[in-house]
Amino acid sequence: MPGRYCKQPLRPTVDRAISVLYEDNHLLAVNKPAGLPTMGAKPQTRSLLELAKQYIKQRYNKPGNVYLGVVSRLDAPVTGVVVLARNSKAARRLTEQFRTRSVQKTYWAIVQGRIRPECGTLVDWLMRDRRHRRVRVAGPDVAGAQRSELTYRQICLFEGNSLLEITLHTGRKHQIRVQLAHCGHPIVGDVKYGGTARFPVGIALHARQITLVHPVKRQQLTITAEVPAYWQLPAGPLPGVEDDRA
Repeated sequence: MPGRYCKQPLRPTVDRAISVLYEDNHLLAVNKPAGLPTMGAKPQTRSLLELAKQYIKQRYNKPGNVYLGVVSRLDAPVTGVVVLARNSKAARRLTEQFRTRSVQKTYWAIVQGRIRPECGTLVDWLMRDRRHRRVRVAGPDVAGAQRSELTYRQICLFEGNSLLEITLHTGRKHQIRVQLAHCGHPIVGDVKYGGTARFPVGIALHARQITLVHPVKRQQLTITAEVPAYWQLPAGPLPGVEDDRA
């Protein structure tokens, strides 16, 4: 990003403290930092799941192993809301909500260039390229390709790039990253999918908000995570956004 993110990128170090967004006997929602895998990390590296288990163990002085079920995941370079279940009942019910796409997921992204039109819908057919560990756009008749849909709106334009609010209608691997790159606007920092602008840590993609039904209370619950300070968003209220920034 010209003039703003051209400094030497910061090292992707991870704050060991868990940033808790919501917590009760059934759920734990945290704001994941960039550079930290949700789960499945190598023995030499730490995962969000491991840190969350340590948090629960220390906070409640729990003996033995701590149960936490991962019901939503984010790629390592992505920040934002991750929901964990604190018991098997909550895990089953939340997994079903995600499976049936009844969970509303909203993301923020800074993409290169001025997107046109300023709001719209992207529909592509995506398939995994396991050999190169990527996802690519394919034709609808290609075996293994899955229909992928998202809607976006431009919140604002700053320094020649667009801050977008994105709503996912399907949940494919790397979907937002691939679809935005395919339409000519890769996410800032996302070298894997054609990004040429630097970003301090990870990529400029953030799971901003999740709305779901509480698995036990059966009430609608909306969990929101602020973007990291190093995004350096324009000062003042953002158009069409309820500003909760400090």
